[in-house]
Amino acid sequence: MILVTGSTGFLGAHLLYELICKGLRVKALYRKGSDIDFVRKTFSRYCTDFTKKFEPIQWIEGDIMDLYSLQEALEGIDKVYHTAGKVSYNATDKDVLLRVNQLGTQNLVNACLDAKVKKLCHVSSVSALGRSEQGETITELHLWKTSRINSYYAISKYGAEREVWRGVAEGLDAVIVNPSVIIGPGNWKSGSAKMFSTIYKWMPFYTPGTNGYVDVRDVAAIMVKLMESDIKNERFIVSSEDIPYRQLIWMIAQNLERGKPFIRLPKILAEIGWRLEYLKRIVGIDPTFTREIVRSAFNKFYYDNQKAVKALDFEYTPIEESIKNTARIFLDDRKG
Repeated sequence: MILVTGSTGFLGAHLLYELICKGLRVKALYRKGSDIDFVRKTFSRYCTDFTKKFEPIQWIEGDIMDLYSLQEALEGIDKVYHTAGKVSYNATDKDVLLRVNQLGTQNLVNACLDAKVKKLCHVSSVSALGRSEQGETITELHLWKTSRINSYYAISKYGAEREVWRGVAEGLDAVIVNPSVIIGPGNWKSGSAKMFSTIYKWMPFYTPGTNGYVDVRDVAAIMVKLMESDIKNERFIVSSEDIPYRQLIWMIAQNLERGKPFIRLPKILAEIGWRLEYLKRIVGIDPTFTREIVRSAFNKFYYDNQKAVKALDFEYTPIEESIKNTARIFLDDRKG
């Protein structure tokens, strides 16, 4: 039996679909008030018999911040996929990021050790590998360095990884995946999926940075392959391609039949912009972009994906195909 945390999230929903399609028995941990219908909608995007596939999932209410609920959820569990976590690039969310991502992972690792779980797959982020010097390609062996461009999200995910490695030292078998920016259909108002709704409304600006991207279905597939393999106590960068922001935005705009951004945003204007955006918090509105987002948008990051390719004989989905598929679903959702 398998347990998935963060099951109603973007990656969690796609992972559930991957597991169910393989005929595996799955228990899904969800927090009170979570949108389980989002999982059902995700299933409907990939098959016609989605109701039949959705039914076998065993739902259990719980929270990674509640050790007792984790102990109950882990009864009879052999393998755990940990996708739960907080994603934010607002510095004001520092405390909640550290609490949910680091302490929550600590709770889960402890519960897995107590329950004698056979294997854990922890979803981290390429940001937990630390930031590189300009032009440097990051591998799984990259050492974390203190840097002003390390976001609080990155710091919290780095801390979460340390909890997993501590669990490994205490006898827990685990694998860690470090995805780059994940592309796919999700909540069009948040996360990477928000790029599609933003560009659909038209966005004339682009920034000179570069980053790694990967299809959400590839992340789920690699996680399952790692958990079904004999590989343990290793980490894997999960990234398809490194693409300049301008190229990425142009591809999205083209597939949404929108005008391509044509103005390179000067860094000084971006610095002024995030400060003005910050004022939105006074009236209770989360800013669209923050200091941490701006810093990332003007840097170039490159990632070596060959470890997963060679270990699993895996072929990534081209990002152009991922964008085309995601844009189609976005437009279908607007019609519906």
